[in-house]
Amino acid sequence: MSGKKNIFSVFMITVVLFGCQTKQLFEQSTIYPDHKWASKQVNEYQFQINDSTVPYHVYFVIRHHNAYHYKNIWIQLKTAAPNDSVSKQSVNLNLADDIKGWFGTGMDDLYDQRIPINSKPVYFKKGIYKFSLSHTMREDPLDNILSTGIRVEKAK
Repeated sequence: MSGKKNIFSVFMITVVLFGCQTKQLFEQSTIYPDHKWASKQVNEYQFQINDSTVPYHVYFVIRHHNAYHYKNIWIQLKTAAPNDSVSKQSVNLNLADDIKGWFGTGMDDLYDQRIPINSKPVYFKKGIYKFSLSHTMREDPLDNILSTGIRVEKAK
């Protein structure tokens, strides 16, 4: 009986130690109550980078209906580094293909996706970063979009 208690105690200590670590990520999204994203709506997000020694992955986060009309989305992302100029990039992100259908995870007619914006992790300086996100699709407003956002996490 005491052996089982020891194993259980070690297991619980491990869970507490690893479960209490802070997540090394930032994620923030904008919700569209009417499920339409207008091209003139620019969403702004900011976060603090404290560790400049490790690379980070940057993701575009989207939740959409199955009725979304396209297999891709064009976004414009502006990044303002601390005490630096603003960089701007237009990115075409694939949301589906003809073989698999929608990427990401789905439930009912809703799909959640986290799509890498850059092919490789990037290094950030210490300080506050500001992201501005908009879409550049021809359809305006863009229908069947529930939310969009940015996710930044430490590369493993």
